[in-house]
Amino acid sequence: MSLPGHPFLHQRDDQLWLEGHALADLARQFGTPLYAYSRQAMRAAAAGYQRALAGRPHLVCYAMKANSSLAVLQTFAEAGCGFDIVSGGELLRVLAAGGRADRIVFSGVGKTPQEMRLALDAGVRCFNVESEPELQALSDVASAMGRRAPISLRVNPDVDAGTHPYISTGLKGNKFGVAHDRALEVYRRAQALPGIDVHGIDCHIGSQITSASPYLDALDRLLDLVESLAAHGIDLRHIDLGGGLGITYTDEEPPSAEELVRQMLARIDARGHGHREVLVEPGRSMVGNAGVLLTQALYLKPGESKNFCIVDAAMNDLMRPAMYQAWMRIEPCLRRAGPTETWDVVGPVCESGDWLGRDRAFAVQQGDYLAVLSAGAYGMTMASNYNTRPRAAEVMVDGDTVHLIRERETAQSLFAGERLIG
Repeated sequence: MSLPGHPFLHQRDDQLWLEGHALADLARQFGTPLYAYSRQAMRAAAAGYQRALAGRPHLVCYAMKANSSLAVLQTFAEAGCGFDIVSGGELLRVLAAGGRADRIVFSGVGKTPQEMRLALDAGVRCFNVESEPELQALSDVASAMGRRAPISLRVNPDVDAGTHPYISTGLKGNKFGVAHDRALEVYRRAQALPGIDVHGIDCHIGSQITSASPYLDALDRLLDLVESLAAHGIDLRHIDLGGGLGITYTDEEPPSAEELVRQMLARIDARGHGHREVLVEPGRSMVGNAGVLLTQALYLKPGESKNFCIVDAAMNDLMRPAMYQAWMRIEPCLRRAGPTETWDVVGPVCESGDWLGRDRAFAVQQGDYLAVLSAGAYGMTMASNYNTRPRAAEVMVDGDTVHLIRERETAQSLFAGERLIG
């Protein structure tokens, strides 16, 4: 039986299985903490976007900040995806994984001149420019190289995505993009700059969005600008709709990728823009429910007001609960018979904020393995070495095959680049 929102995660014989592998077996074989991903789930997620966009010029650009492991990037490159990057390091990762530079869009508010040169040399498809000073800097860098940089302007539509304030990006008070009422003037300036070639328009309003209505509101404001620009002689080649579609963590019911894209395409076509190429930048919805974090119960510590299940994964392995107070489902890899108790699942890091889940009811014994679900996005990619903790290993399952895609770090590797004095 598949778990809700997790078509490749099954409950069978009192065990959790990811594709053809019992999670407890993976934990024993590779150790914990361990990230485990379903390759079939990633392929299915990419296919949903591609089906919805079939029959028109399009590019699905995976937003790799969600999960930048090389084998994940390889999976999406082989599926025909491009990539949305936000740093020079991410560009190098895409190229190392076999991705094509001409299928990369470069977003982010703080691109350095060095990163601009790197991206221009590689031949990225487009820069999503987020401010007027960045536009000028990019023109200067490109002109010095004898190039013209292809750009979209990221426009801030001032639309509330209805999500956590830390991952909302489309309001006036956010640092991202150019204000909607400044966009026409900035486009006219861009056309006049010697190192700039205007290609499109871009919008991204936030992450973990579970309703189509904010997207459609933002799209209408974007299309208003496209039409205004056309009236001033600036005809755009593509419309970049951004990403941010949410997944099911608890009881959320976001639209499917196909349904969301179909609604947006219908709005684009109704307003006469069906001839323009469409780009999308999904991240979380491509990988979030494809991954789990496996951890082992080290100690059970009953208390007067709280029972603590102390595990070997911590906030350095999975930051979302500590940073966003995010609720993530936690399931025993082996379901035990008998009464359940309520536990706070906490890690070994020396911080009170080091918790993975609060008030979770299940039967558990010391040494059992637990799975934190929906951990494929913003898990490993946000992991740190706080408390000199080596980062977890990662595996990718593909049917009956399992691949070790990242070796577990060692403590010695963490300070290999440091030097004593004298």
